[in-house]
Amino acid sequence: MYENEINRRRTFAIISHPDAGKTTLTEKLLLFGGAIHVAGAVKSNKIKKTATSDWMEIEKQRGISVATSVMGFEYRDFKINILDTPGHQDFAEDTFRTLTAVDSVIIVVDSAKGVEAQTRKLMQVCTMRKTPVMIFVNKMDREGKNPFDLLDELEAELGIKVRPLSWPINSGIKFKGVYNIYQDKLNLYTPNKQKVSETIAVDINSAEFDAMVGEEDAEQLRNDIELIDGVYDPFDVKDYLAADVAPVFFGSALNTFGVKELLDCFVDIAPAPLPVDAVERTVDPHEEPFTGFVFKIHANMDPNHRSCIAFVKICSGKFERNVNYKHMRLGKQFRFSAPTAFMAQKKETVDEAYAGDIIGLPDTGNFKIGDTLTSGENLHFKGLPSFSPEMFKYIENADPMKTKQLQKGIDQLMGEGVAQVFTHQNNNRKIIGTVGQLQFEVIEYRLLHEYGAQCRWEPMSLFKACWIESDDPAELENFKRRKFQYMAVDKDGRDVFLAESGYLLQMAQSDFPKIRFHFTSEF
Repeated sequence: MYENEINRRRTFAIISHPDAGKTTLTEKLLLFGGAIHVAGAVKSNKIKKTATSDWMEIEKQRGISVATSVMGFEYRDFKINILDTPGHQDFAEDTFRTLTAVDSVIIVVDSAKGVEAQTRKLMQVCTMRKTPVMIFVNKMDREGKNPFDLLDELEAELGIKVRPLSWPINSGIKFKGVYNIYQDKLNLYTPNKQKVSETIAVDINSAEFDAMVGEEDAEQLRNDIELIDGVYDPFDVKDYLAADVAPVFFGSALNTFGVKELLDCFVDIAPAPLPVDAVERTVDPHEEPFTGFVFKIHANMDPNHRSCIAFVKICSGKFERNVNYKHMRLGKQFRFSAPTAFMAQKKETVDEAYAGDIIGLPDTGNFKIGDTLTSGENLHFKGLPSFSPEMFKYIENADPMKTKQLQKGIDQLMGEGVAQVFTHQNNNRKIIGTVGQLQFEVIEYRLLHEYGAQCRWEPMSLFKACWIESDDPAELENFKRRKFQYMAVDKDGRDVFLAESGYLLQMAQSDFPKIRFHFTSEF
């Protein structure tokens, strides 16, 4: 019934280490899809337009992405949904959660730096979930490593076999273009940041080819291609879908080069929406009843309204406007009169959406990350962890007149999952736990600019916060009484033990064997 609609969906995330060029690549993909007519840039003096996906004020100022943005566009009869994720490790949690909502991934690697720490971490998540991966080696117009060395490094570091499907002709200053192995076409390089270069179909062994790129480079390319065919297995789509092989493309995203090859190949071979595991059973996308889950909440997309939006990934069936759906955690029926589709910050109301799409639902405080919506069946989707934070600070109110605003701000921002808030049992002070320093700055900035509340941070030394539970209620009470000054509760009212050092944590674990300590909130 919805077969055609679902099969033309492609949902993927773009991930990498900071500054490898994710946001620039996203911009160029939108350019091909005709969603934007002039590509913006992250940092530039000459191009006045900022990148479409970096729409928050703080993102424009610093030239980094802070939140995952969702963009959808049409290309060659396919409906493509991109999620541009933040590269900075301080926002890794947002990125991990995003990976649960996509069917495949494109990894961007900087040709000069090769594989970096954050790329490795994210790749582990993809391997764990068996997500198909494509690799785009960016910045070929700068001096970088030898392409063969890069391929070896990718294999060794990411633990996956690779197969190049396009190949660069020289690099850096002498960069002449990219040869498309997948379609046997040549792309000659003309630096242009905002328009698209033409591809030419040409026989690699002809004299015409020598004339285009010069004899030396032509000879080099033939030898390289011969070597590639000799060393690497022929490309098989099945291996890619099983996440055993990663196709590699070369190009320069800033100069719109090599991007089209990536997109064309991606649309051809990337998986349509895949089945999703729920606790009860596996949900197939082609089933008729609607199911979906919330993987992200964003506060204040529109600063004039103070609204929150819950991002829902549709797992099966068709979502319709003004139809009642069951909210599993609350056990109530909800109907949505204004579901929206996104193009970063711009959104439009949609009447229907299909499996594989991502829609936004206005949230008045009913949703949490990980909630399931169904058309009536009892299902719970799993797999959205919150990790134990690594940095902790007390948050204090700097302006007593604005207590209410501060409270509301903390509630909404923590509902987004930006950071975690704990309330100390001993003195009722609020503790904010994050993964990195940058998040404190983002919280402070957003509290001031979006809620008009000023806060001040006070340092505290903590090693870990862990969630505790026990089958023996008396033992749990005894633990809470003895460790009273180290106890706190999270926003859902669960008990959390605040260990000041690794030694104290070990002591607690050995003194109370009946208590289980968890480092993720999913147990």
